[in-house]
Amino acid sequence: MVANKRAVAAGHICIDITPLFPKGSAGEAGRILAPGRLVQMDGVDIHPGGAVANTGLAMKRLGVDVRLMGKIGKDELGALILKRLEEHGAAEGMILSDQEKTSYSVVLAIPGIDRIFLHDPGANVTFSGSDLDFEAIKGADLFHFGYPTLMRRMYQNQGEELARMFRRIKRGEPPYPWIWQPLTRPRKQPGRTGKGFWKRVLPYVDFFVPSAEELCFMLDGERYREWTKRADGRDVTEVIRVRDVKPLGQLALDMGARVVLIKCGALGIYYRTACKNGIEDMCRQLNLSMEAWKGKEGFEPSFEPDTVVSATGAGDTSIAAFLASVLREADLKEAVEMAAAEGACCVAAYDALSGLRSLEEMKERIREGWSKREYRP
Repeated sequence: MVANKRAVAAGHICIDITPLFPKGSAGEAGRILAPGRLVQMDGVDIHPGGAVANTGLAMKRLGVDVRLMGKIGKDELGALILKRLEEHGAAEGMILSDQEKTSYSVVLAIPGIDRIFLHDPGANVTFSGSDLDFEAIKGADLFHFGYPTLMRRMYQNQGEELARMFRRIKRGEPPYPWIWQPLTRPRKQPGRTGKGFWKRVLPYVDFFVPSAEELCFMLDGERYREWTKRADGRDVTEVIRVRDVKPLGQLALDMGARVVLIKCGALGIYYRTACKNGIEDMCRQLNLSMEAWKGKEGFEPSFEPDTVVSATGAGDTSIAAFLASVLREADLKEAVEMAAAEGACCVAAYDALSGLRSLEEMKERIREGWSKREYRP
């Protein structure tokens, strides 16, 4: 168990259905998925997905006493989620709805191109703060909430419901809200959030960990257009550099976040922490070293993965490793290093958990000289 501390992982949950493309099927999606064509597959991977399942179960596997809170329907997909969570001893906190259907995603992980998601938000559409078990949350040291921009009640009215929920949690210290962005491409979900949303929500957020592309899309449209022009159809993380991301980190701090981690895909993770703005109280509550966390900035390059099968859940599990390290009272640098290492482990499997390695295993591999990818300042 991690330092006898407890966490809650709440928010978006679904079933991920990933058809497995056979080796040698790399190419353009338009050619592989051409109308009228029969595509021979090599099996299917079906498992719970979303932030609740991916990050929550990963934290549990890493030794955290964590309670999961997600909303599902009383249907076949919901029963499948419960069965899988029961196998991990993590089904207790799930919210069952008679009126809603369970969310699902079909993940098309075609070798050689970025993933395509076919997503039905299901019960996540009506999820609100009133669905949460606040008595259970009061006993936790850390509260994690994931994928608000895929949850209609959370992003409507400039995040009014999300901010209300976080305010209630903050008044019942010690849980620390933590927010994360969805894996889907931001350009596929325009208009849901903007600076007004984040100015309302981020003052209640201690750990804010978006991806570079998502954060740039929502906070700096001009910069985002420049990135996509530079990428010319490729993933923007293939062309951006650390200096491109730094202004976004400062902007998030200015809006109220205490600790900002910006995931930059295969490039690595940029991090920046506040000099004031409540970070001293946060460190005190979580028993973190003020010297190691306050007023820091840096970049952690990605570790070289052994193989790349799918990036599904890689961001979620990397954050699970970060939060598990926080609850172990690690220094900031170590926590970010564990996040980068777990992300490199995760991509070796189709789901979020099969590639997972313990913090001790990753530390040992780092000591043995685990190589990192090129740093692009």
